[in-house]
Amino acid sequence: MMQPTITVIGSINMDLVTEADRRAGAGETILGKEFSTIPGGKGANQAVAAARLGGKVEMIGCVGGDAFGKELLRHLEAEGIILDNVRSITHSKTGIAAITLAEGDNSIIVVPGANNELTEEMIVQNEAVIANSDVVLVQLEIPLPTVVKAAELAHQHGVRVILNPAPMQQLPNKLIQYVDVITPNELEYGELMKNYSGDPNKLKEKLVITKGGKGTVCYDEGREVHVPGHQVDVVDTTGAGDSFNGGLAVQLAKGASLEESCRYANAVGALSVMKFGAQSGMPTDEEVRNLILKPLQ
Repeated sequence: MMQPTITVIGSINMDLVTEADRRAGAGETILGKEFSTIPGGKGANQAVAAARLGGKVEMIGCVGGDAFGKELLRHLEAEGIILDNVRSITHSKTGIAAITLAEGDNSIIVVPGANNELTEEMIVQNEAVIANSDVVLVQLEIPLPTVVKAAELAHQHGVRVILNPAPMQQLPNKLIQYVDVITPNELEYGELMKNYSGDPNKLKEKLVITKGGKGTVCYDEGREVHVPGHQVDVVDTTGAGDSFNGGLAVQLAKGASLEESCRYANAVGALSVMKFGAQSGMPTDEEVRNLILKPLQ
C-alpha cells in the first residue's frame, strides 16, 4: 500500500508548561513544581501524530521570525514533516500556549501570534498540495476564513476533510457542508448542536465524538456506533485529542472504515496520555497495533 498523504493546515505553537499541585486562585501566587518549553499547537501536534503513524505529512502554517519559530521548524523537520509551505513571518511572534498541569488535568491559554497570518491567499497558493492529498486535517487555532477556504478547495478536489472543532467557535454552515468528518469532544459536541441551524441529523452523520477513556461515538447510516476506549494510567492529557485526530486521518487516508479508524485512533489517544508532553508521548504504528492486539490490564 502506498504511504497515505495527509496535509495538515493549522497552528504551530511553543507550549509553555507549568506543573503545580493545584491551580492558583484569582490574585493568588503559589509555587509550581516544574516548567518546560515543549513544541505544540494543534496543527503541529496532529502533523507529528500522523507522521509517527506512517503518514506522509505536509504542513501548511506560519511561525514567527523568533527563536521559538526556528526551534519549532527544526523539531518538525526532525519528525519527517514536509515544511515547504510553512512560512516564517518576520514581523510576528510565534504562537504560544500557556499550559497549567494541576489536579490531573490541564488549563490552556493560547496566544495565536503568527498563526493569525495564515491567510486564504496562502491556501489558494497551495491548492495543488491540497488536491494531491488523501486527507486534509484542519483545526480552529488559525483564522476561520482560512479554514473555510481550505475545506472548500479540498471538497472541490474530492479530498476528504477532517475538522477538529477546537477551540470551539460558531461554525458557518458552509464549512460544515465542505467537511466530511467533525471530531468534537463532549463539551464541543454540546456547543456544536446548540448553535447549528441546519438539519441536526445531517450534522450527526459527520460526527465522531471523543469521550477520552470512554471511547468514541460515530454515526454509520444513521446508526449510533460506540467504539470502546482504553483504561490507562494518565500522566498528561495535553495533546490526546490531537493524537486521536492524527490517527484517524492516517487510517481514513489508508481507506479504513470510520469505525475501524476510530478504534485505531482511540488506541493512539490512550497511548499519548501515558507520557508527559503533547508530542513526546505520541506513539508509533507498532505501539498502537500492540495495544489493540494486547490491551493493557
